[in-house]
Amino acid sequence: MTDHPAPPLTYVRFGERPLRRLPQLFTGLALYGFSMAVMVRAALGLSPWSVLNEGLEKHTSLSFGTLTAVVGVSVLLLWIPLRQRPTFGTAANIVVIALSSDLGLALVPKGLGLPERVGLLLAGIFANALSIAVYVGARFGPGPRDGLMTGMSALTGRSIRMVRTFIEIAVLAAGWLLGGGVGLGTVLYALAVGPVTQFFLPWFAYAGPAESTHPGPPVTGTRTAS
Repeated sequence: MTDHPAPPLTYVRFGERPLRRLPQLFTGLALYGFSMAVMVRAALGLSPWSVLNEGLEKHTSLSFGTLTAVVGVSVLLLWIPLRQRPTFGTAANIVVIALSSDLGLALVPKGLGLPERVGLLLAGIFANALSIAVYVGARFGPGPRDGLMTGMSALTGRSIRMVRTFIEIAVLAAGWLLGGGVGLGTVLYALAVGPVTQFFLPWFAYAGPAESTHPGPPVTGTRTAS
């Protein structure tokens, strides 16, 4: 059976079916922040941006979630020369992820044994990749880091893959120098997040009225209650 591509992931105006799309956006963002916290508690290595946040946390009195928001706002400043424009989804990305990651750190205990930490790591990576498909699929616009990637790609003419790789390596190096946690989880995240996100995107990508004939998985249903 032939696979069908997901609908486009370009920005859709806020007023188009907000009662359908807003719950998906907030669910995805909350899951993303919580999954970041789960990976922190696993203490086996973090995603590059989480490595940076954890490194900064060691040098400030701010919480991990607050630093997530601070870094997000700082990245928005880089949008100015790139001529990127924030959307509702951009602001929601900063606020919801910051709150949900701190909530996750408060709920998930420290000092677990190695088997439990391995389980947390695998669950965190899977949930993180799934959450990206959920909130990106709502099509409210890119988060700060995604907008930086697309803006730099447009400005330099380089591929998304090349620009994303450069940004991730630079962020990872900075976070490691600041004392952030790099380990097996960092490698697993890099290998798994793309394929898992790509797998779930067709199920969660919102299809507008003009795209309602999309024959792929039932992306306009209520499959976001995860």
